[in-house]
Amino acid sequence: MVRRTGRRPGNPDTREAILSAARGAFAEKGFDGASIRAIAAGAGVDPALVHHYFGTKDKLFLATMNAPVDPTDVIAEAGAGERHEIGERFVRAFLGMWDGPRGSAAVALMRSVVGTEWTAKMFREFIITQILRRAVAGLDLDPAEADLRVTLAASHLAGLALARYVVKVEPLASVPSETLVAAIGPAVQRYLTEELPGVFAA
Repeated sequence: MVRRTGRRPGNPDTREAILSAARGAFAEKGFDGASIRAIAAGAGVDPALVHHYFGTKDKLFLATMNAPVDPTDVIAEAGAGERHEIGERFVRAFLGMWDGPRGSAAVALMRSVVGTEWTAKMFREFIITQILRRAVAGLDLDPAEADLRVTLAASHLAGLALARYVVKVEPLASVPSETLVAAIGPAVQRYLTEELPGVFAA
């Protein structure tokens, strides 16, 4: 049987070759701009092999990040309920990710974010495309406003994680999670669903 030329056979190096190509593609083009076909070409494999190893582009992205949590868990918790409570649900789910069994992995990821430009960019992509954007899909946001609203919320949550879990600024680092849900939830709610005077034209 003649092998196809220009493609890597399935071997122990194939998965890492795909991950390496994916890291480059996601860093250069972002999650939306990177395609499975282009990643496969960069790795020298057939696109079907990418799907074989990782399933979907979302799962491939999470693998490149060594993501400590499956965002569908956060989304399920944040998305189930009334629209006017999504801010609090988001903060509660986000804190639950850091306070849970995989919290140490999340802290390690955040520490790496402040050390390298690539990781920082990928972390932004992770919060925006894998968590926030997917979770607010049912909010019927104005398309002209959605991206800014989502990134405002993402900036607040990322800052919270850095201050509470990495820098450990007191008393923020020690207060109960529900205290932060009550304090920060309304701000996230405002970013996502309420009027932002001076930000969007009337």
